Order: sequence, then structure tokens, then C-alpha cells
Amino acid sequence: MTSMDENLARTLIDRAGDMKRFVIAIAGPPGAGKSTMADELATALQKHGESAEVLPMDGFHMDDAVLREKGLLPRKGSPETFDVRGFLDIVRAVKAGDQEVLVPVFDRSREIAIAAARIVEQSTRFVLVEGNYLLLDRAPWSALEGQFDYSILISPPVAVLEARLMQRWLDFGFTEEVARAKTEGNDLKNGALVREHSRPADCTLTT
Repeated sequence: MTSMDENLARTLIDRAGDMKRFVIAIAGPPGAGKSTMADELATALQKHGESAEVLPMDGFHMDDAVLREKGLLPRKGSPETFDVRGFLDIVRAVKAGDQEVLVPVFDRSREIAIAAARIVEQSTRFVLVEGNYLLLDRAPWSALEGQFDYSILISPPVAVLEARLMQRWLDFGFTEEVARAKTEGNDLKNGALVREHSRPADCTLTT
């Protein structure tokens, strides 16, 4: 656990006060490290005796067959390739905190979303929602405004994101040419949208 995770955990606990459910948004461009931070922050909260669960936005990717039908497969990961209505419904249910909520998880190795793969128990106090477009100021994503009790935007330099994204695709076995095409033709474009059109966050991190 890093000192940053520890400091953020303490900040969240202080902000939550006596609230029974506290929902945190962790937003940022592709490759920013959102899922890593969400997992580490959940662990930090648990070490303080708190209950915490992660809700990944990636579980709401449209299936490749649907994207192919819509002509959107090359742009997978862009705002229009998610089931936003389904995601909004789940976030609202989690925010209400009055029942157990089953949420999907994205298996990147198979490029598919697995339904009901993670449980957010009614007793879970902190829910860390992580994804690119949580703070996007454009409809339909802008409907998320007001659903989060605290927001974190992770926005490293573009050069750092590019290197991480290239390595991600190479690690999945793609050639350098294909990795470059995916990084420059889709990921970095989505990242620019996040940087330029996200609402202000309570905490912005640039590393």
C-alpha cells in the first residue's frame, strides 16, 4: 500500500462520516491505471476495517457481435460502445444501497463481459466505480452527475499513456503495427475526449 493510497483512504473515510454507502468515481483515459488504483484503494480501506468493493465500467462493453453489426468494432472502448443505460441502472442501484447488486466484469483476455460476476453486498460501505467516462460532460454519460460522493481523475502525461497502451497490446500478442494502430487510432482519441470533456474532480492525479 503506497502513501497515496493511505492518504486517499483516510480522506474517503473522513468524507464518508456516518454514511452507510459512499460511492467513489475513479475516472481517466485508457492506460491511466484506474483499475489498479481502485483495487489498491479498496485494499487500503479494508485495512482500516472498512468494507469496499470495486465496480468496473468495462463490464458494460457491448458484445463484439453487436459492435460489428453497428460498425463500431474498430472503436471498441469509445463512449458509444457501452451499454450506458444498463450501467446507469446499476450505479443507481448501488447508490441506493438498499439491496445486494450483481455486477458484470470484463474479461480482457477473451474480450467479453461476464454477467453477474461480482457482488456488491448491501452491507458494503465503499463502492469504487472505475472507468473512462464517469465524469464525461456529454449525454448520456452526463446523467451520472450526482451519483458519486467523491471523484478522482487520473490523468498522466500523454507520452506515459501511449507507452503503457502500446505495451498492453503487445502483451496480448499483437504485432507492433497492430498495437500502434489500436493505440493511436482508438485509445489515445478516447483519452483526449476524457481529458478535454470531463467535469472537475474532487481529486486530480497526474502520475
